[in-house]
Amino acid sequence: MTETLSSPTSTRAASGSKPIADYGLLSDCTTSALVARDGSIDWLCLPRFDAPAVFAAILDPEAGHWSIRPSGEYEIERGYADGSLVLETTFTTETGSVVLRDALAFVDGQRGHDIGLDAPHELLRSVEGLSGTVELVLELAPRPEYGLVHPLFRRTEDGGRTFGGPNQVAVRAGVPVSIEDGTMTASFTVAEGERVGFSLRWIPPEARETPGATAPETAAARIADTTETWRSWEAEHSVYEGSQRELVRLGSRVLQGLTYRPTGAIVAAPTTSLPEAVGGERNWDYRYSWIRDASLTLQALYIGACPDEAGEFISFMTSSAGGGASDRHSLQIMYGISGEHDLSERELPHLRGWRDSKPVRIGNGAWGQTQLDVYGELLDALHRYHEQLGELHPEIQQFVAELADAAAAGWKQKDAGMWEMRGEPRHHLSSKVLCWTALDRAVKLAPRLGAYAKTEEWTAERDRIREAILERGWSEAKQAFAQSFDSDELDAAALLMPLVGFLPATDARMRSTIEAIARELTQDGLVLRYLNDEGLNADGLTGEEGTFVICSFWLVSCLAQAGEIDRAEALFGQLASYANDLGLLAEEIDPAHGELLGNFPQAFSHIGLITAAWEIDQAREREAQE
Repeated sequence: MTETLSSPTSTRAASGSKPIADYGLLSDCTTSALVARDGSIDWLCLPRFDAPAVFAAILDPEAGHWSIRPSGEYEIERGYADGSLVLETTFTTETGSVVLRDALAFVDGQRGHDIGLDAPHELLRSVEGLSGTVELVLELAPRPEYGLVHPLFRRTEDGGRTFGGPNQVAVRAGVPVSIEDGTMTASFTVAEGERVGFSLRWIPPEARETPGATAPETAAARIADTTETWRSWEAEHSVYEGSQRELVRLGSRVLQGLTYRPTGAIVAAPTTSLPEAVGGERNWDYRYSWIRDASLTLQALYIGACPDEAGEFISFMTSSAGGGASDRHSLQIMYGISGEHDLSERELPHLRGWRDSKPVRIGNGAWGQTQLDVYGELLDALHRYHEQLGELHPEIQQFVAELADAAAAGWKQKDAGMWEMRGEPRHHLSSKVLCWTALDRAVKLAPRLGAYAKTEEWTAERDRIREAILERGWSEAKQAFAQSFDSDELDAAALLMPLVGFLPATDARMRSTIEAIARELTQDGLVLRYLNDEGLNADGLTGEEGTFVICSFWLVSCLAQAGEIDRAEALFGQLASYANDLGLLAEEIDPAHGELLGNFPQAFSHIGLITAAWEIDQAREREAQE
């Protein structure tokens, strides 16, 4: 994709915000950065995903950025270096062309399973001349604590370092720079065959000495080594060779990039408060580890990359929950990436928000909700990976049993549902289905649970849940499974029923549900989570939201399982077309304009893509065999 831009004018709208689809992801498996098409890094949290941002221009143009771009008009082409999350942006001007390479560095020489361990917390940039000569401009404005801190930025021999606030950085530059009013600037020319390097490294607040940032002359070599680190991980893990090989492998790299390697946690997205609707209030912080999202991430990674990180995630989740799910150890729906329990939500009123969508929030109040689906998602992950986990340690055996007991005891309760509705609790169908899943997987794991197994009790309660779902979850009016017991409202979460094995997609009731959702819960073929009425909605919030990407991919998967393969492939192709030029997907799609909305890139969306591609492949194999 080529686009002509002028510097310093960028693709920012009048609101000061660039399209969400403008951004590319960098990751070192401890934190991430977002790089816009025009070469501006507008989001960077150091030293980890949930740390206060040093660059937050994506949420407010005054909240910090680092741009490198030509001084005049230019055209852009970009892509990831093969098999990596190293971004390459080619600028072409009337006088020549250059490629800008960006990476969050790994430890030099790190390979394979070690990816992301002991990350140096360093951002590397390198400009290489491809033809002619190109004049470029650099502007680096660190604004720690989400733009709240305007630091002292002091010149050093070949760059500068900041003072003030908890997040300080050291910068080295391969060209002469000026620093004024907390902003570093430079103008320089790169000719064919020349390379100019830059580095920015986080300084721990307790550091007595400034950590050595990469020398400018070796930045290009460090970026090349980071590229090889990504490729070595993929070479050791990739197993998917199906019809959507490139999209699935990219999605697997994105999911790995959202893994916090020090603990094994997996974040839902690397950003906060990118809205589900322009100007709306559904602006949430997704830089935490949801049991639901992380468990489904493992499933997708198993398809796309056969991960060895399953044990790390199970260990993280077990320890975060205190080793149990009883009254003594209440299981939360989500945790901080180091296992934190208190994720209290607050607003940052000094930030304008993306396209003036307020409030901007950090923390997430959903951590205190009751969501019964988590038992099924976690036990499904434990069952899926029990062979990789080897002999289950007694602590894991007890944890599995307590999860099953909690599902058996709690499934009759009302809850907030998997969509974290902030209205009145309900008997959400999806929660009941996933409690059934929890007990179904516990029964299958029972032979490995020793004295903790309660096979007969779990089997009996599993069957009672099934009877209740079939009796009270069915809507005669809609001829479909409904959002909650004894209601006639539709919910895309019903599409999970065949995906977790509750009912086959070919069952008449399930086929009718699939068609009802496709008919009544879609806009331009894209699936909504549920319908909102005017005013205050069922989720306790006002306004609308876009279509939910993973729900649309669930429809693809269900159609494939039901034998509607052509329909599944057509919808898959439509969904894939909404990805940005790098192949990245946000949480939602605005059906009116096809614009990506919500936090970005979204693990859920790439999970849906990977599993839907696999389901289509499986359906084609069944068709060929028949």
